[in-house]
Amino acid sequence: MASKYIQLDPSRITDLAPRRPLFGLSRTEMAACLAEEGEPAWRAGQLADAIYRQRIEALSQVSTFSRDLRDRMQAKGWDVCRPQIAQVFRSVDGTERYLVQGVAGPETVETVWMPEGDEGEVGDGSEDEGSGERRAWSRATICVSSQVGCAVNCQFCLTAKLGLQRNLTAGEIAGQVVAVLDRQKVEIGKDRLNLVFMGMGEPFLNYDAFLAAVRLLVEEAGLSPQRMTVSTSGIVPGITRFAAEPAEIRPKLAISLNAPDNAVRSEVMPINRKWPIEAVVDAARAIKLRPRERITFEYVLLAGVTDRPEHARLVARLVRRAGFPVKVNLIAWNPGPGVPYAMPDPMAVERFRQTLAEEGVPVYLRRPRGRDIYAACGQLKRTVEA
Repeated sequence: MASKYIQLDPSRITDLAPRRPLFGLSRTEMAACLAEEGEPAWRAGQLADAIYRQRIEALSQVSTFSRDLRDRMQAKGWDVCRPQIAQVFRSVDGTERYLVQGVAGPETVETVWMPEGDEGEVGDGSEDEGSGERRAWSRATICVSSQVGCAVNCQFCLTAKLGLQRNLTAGEIAGQVVAVLDRQKVEIGKDRLNLVFMGMGEPFLNYDAFLAAVRLLVEEAGLSPQRMTVSTSGIVPGITRFAAEPAEIRPKLAISLNAPDNAVRSEVMPINRKWPIEAVVDAARAIKLRPRERITFEYVLLAGVTDRPEHARLVARLVRRAGFPVKVNLIAWNPGPGVPYAMPDPMAVERFRQTLAEEGVPVYLRRPRGRDIYAACGQLKRTVEA
């Protein structure tokens, strides 16, 4: 496959020497850090603004701090330590896939930038917000990872082949976003941006770090939770916790359904044997949705396995029984080496979409983005040769 690969200057990559990262700390935690230096709590606001909104990359760039204060903090090991983009892959369609170097381990993790998005947000109540008139792109989506690898073992997903290597910290999750915002010169409040926590990993199996990252992005970076979506494979305890979160920091929810019934879902998603479809839907009913908000069912179409009209009718029945506003996002399976499935025929995809529409289900087809660089849904495996 054709792609453009860029190796960045290694000097920009965060080294792994023991340091005390400021990136990832809440304002309260920053205030405690500064109290050690005899500084008042309001200094934490200056530091948070510099790190999360001005996107500075080194403590020496915090212009509101005296040189003496910066030197004292650095002498004790404090520095920004924001995750850095180590490698970039560019697709013919404008998508960029990044290998991002964290600070808690040597592994890289994947993040994807999609100018113009992939239609995944259509129909969820947020698609009309923002103008985006300043840019060549009118809107964009960042796909964020929550773990290095994944333990859920969905049979159609390349990430599953990595297994779970480790959880990411809150700073490593939020840092992917801020690093991409910085690279793309995104202006919060002016540019129309969506975040999807749909990269490597299962966010609800790293719940505390995931939610802490969301809080940082909302409270410190200024992003709207209504323009964020988190996808889960159906981790019922995580959905239950998620339902109790306040609306002012809670993203929208997408559930990876991917099959019309428990028999097929258990085959393609072994996690279903622990939490079957009925348990997942029951847990989701507890979420107090905002006006116009819908829960999304993500549905991967696998040729001959999940893509027949009778499957669509079963999905429509499930939607009607859910008891909450639902939309369905269809994803034509994105291929990967060693994965024993086939892409659906375009006519089968259209028949499936049309059957759902005729059953009265809001249904949308997500466009594949970055297939040629292994950036599309289900393809993230830190591939360096395309």
